[in-house]
Amino acid sequence: MDKEQRVKLIRRLEKELNYKRFIHTLGVAGTAAALAMRCGADMEKAELAGLLHDCAKCMSPEKMRTICIEARMPLSEPERNNPALLHSKAGRVLARMEYGVEDEEILNAIAWHTTGRPAMTLLEKIIFIADYIEPGRNAAQRLPEIRSAAFRDPDEALIMILSDTLRYLRVSGAAVDSMTQKTYDYYRSRVHAAAPYRTDGSAPEREENI
Repeated sequence: MDKEQRVKLIRRLEKELNYKRFIHTLGVAGTAAALAMRCGADMEKAELAGLLHDCAKCMSPEKMRTICIEARMPLSEPERNNPALLHSKAGRVLARMEYGVEDEEILNAIAWHTTGRPAMTLLEKIIFIADYIEPGRNAAQRLPEIRSAAFRDPDEALIMILSDTLRYLRVSGAAVDSMTQKTYDYYRSRVHAAAPYRTDGSAPEREENI
């Protein structure tokens, strides 16, 4: 993506997203690029995936479901019924159909940025983490620690985010997508310094959108 393409994409997103979502998107793209530089990943791919990760977020749930069905995108039951989950898969479809992205690594990073999945690629981890720690986020209790961990050990940050997310969902009575649990279990078994669930009975705060 050259400079002109980048500017055109940002201007298009500014028109198609609401203001809050657009500012969040810029934050995720910048954070993703910084993480890519730190981790030795492709910075352009990280920025593009960050810019498009929420490209379907402002669509109606009905429209999201429709484009996923038309694209034969597999959806779990929680995804079908929860726009906060559905937008990731719809975003993958939209990034290909409307924004011309053909790179599977970028498309998968968009598709899995909400729940994660076992054995994520580095780019997938970067977008997942950047979505949680970008500068506009401020509700999660352990953000300073997670932000620090993200630039030291992405897997450690990943575990912390998944742990806090699962705890929040259970305490709040929200549905837990099985893929989020599978992702946590996968990385929890592989990272020795993983952060455990809290045992003090408190619910870690979470932004309204995962």
